[in-house]
Amino acid sequence: MTRTVLDQIGGEDALRTMVEHFYDLVESLPEGRQIVHLHMEGHGIAHTRQEQFNFMSGFMGGRQYYMEKHRHMNVKEIHAHVPIRVQDAEDWLSIMDKTLADLNHTGPHIDRLRTTLRRVALILVNDGKVA
Repeated sequence: MTRTVLDQIGGEDALRTMVEHFYDLVESLPEGRQIVHLHMEGHGIAHTRQEQFNFMSGFMGGRQYYMEKHRHMNVKEIHAHVPIRVQDAEDWLSIMDKTLADLNHTGPHIDRLRTTLRRVALILVNDGKVA
């Protein structure tokens, strides 16, 4: 049986730790400043922490919480209202890389995850133009 990325990182508890650590870094590092600003124009960081967990669970092969709640996982649609620049995507990716390193997540599954997250983050770039 093939293990999911979620299984490989340690399950939902490890994912919750990862999401919480990520947003703790977003709120404390200079490169998170614009990410915080973008979230504060929406539902705020607390809401985003929960929705990120919900999304990442399904994204990593676990329970599809986000899909169950919102009936889709279309990242372009989810972020259509957000002006995202290349720098915003790079800052998000940098903080996620630090999160994965801080939590000692390594291995081929993490390399694939990083590659996939990079592809998704750059797809969301709209040069500050909101749809």
